[in-house]
Amino acid sequence: MVRSGARMMLEADGHEVVGEAGDGEEAVRLARALRPDVVLMDIRMPRVDGLRATRLLAGPDAADPLPVIVLTTFDLDENVHAALRAGARGFLLKNAGPRLLTEAVRAAADGGSLIAPSVTTRLLEHFATTGPSAGGGRLVDPLTDRESEVVRAVASGDTNPEIAERLVISLSTVKVHVAAAQRKIGARNRTEVAVWAWETGLARRG
Repeated sequence: MVRSGARMMLEADGHEVVGEAGDGEEAVRLARALRPDVVLMDIRMPRVDGLRATRLLAGPDAADPLPVIVLTTFDLDENVHAALRAGARGFLLKNAGPRLLTEAVRAAADGGSLIAPSVTTRLLEHFATTGPSAGGGRLVDPLTDRESEVVRAVASGDTNPEIAERLVISLSTVKVHVAAAQRKIGARNRTEVAVWAWETGLARRG
């Protein structure tokens, strides 16, 4: 039912669904064979769970990573945080609706990410309270004040246009700062920037 609903919403927006899988093992096999622009991955699946499947397709050891968006039922599921650390571009609740689903797919296909706005800050802050991660140490090349402002805005779930409006800078300048922050942090995507900001406390200091 979830797959059928997602297919209907995506096709209504002009996207092509090139494959469907009923378990994680099949999802990894099909994704590697079909090389879709974006993979929608359920966390809870038989045979190979969505966390391992996401890591296999998008994790640091993936030879040719694919953009993965994770779908979940619970907005404070620890597995969501693990999925983001495994390389997922973002996550959505299964009841997110067609607008957010299609926006997330477009963002991932364009190299960006989208986390369900209703839970972005609460989710990341919740897991940040468990303490800094092993990768959240001091940067060799520190963020500038402006880069820190932009990273805090990313961690709050703001889009690039919203950041530009908030900081009164151009959209292209926002993109430059986001790219510089990703390089310094060692993040592969915007979602990892947000996770890093909460885990290190930078987002809360904002």
